[in-house]
Amino acid sequence: MSSLTGKEKEVLALISTGLTTKEIAGKLNISYHTVETHRKNLLRKSEAKNSAELVQMAYSRQLIA
Repeated sequence: MSSLTGKEKEVLALISTGLTTKEIAGKLNISYHTVETHRKNLLRKSEAKNSAELVQMAYSRQLIA
């Protein structure tokens, strides 16, 4: 996975807890669209097919605890 921005790491951590895009947007006080953009960038950078695979890869690479 190529280097992630700080905000991407925050979004990734929240995705791993099962929060929806709307919930993440509210928690980080950013727009729904911005969260979707971060999610798409995370999927592209990790080459994951979906959020479940993204989270699995992040745990295996110790990007999230």
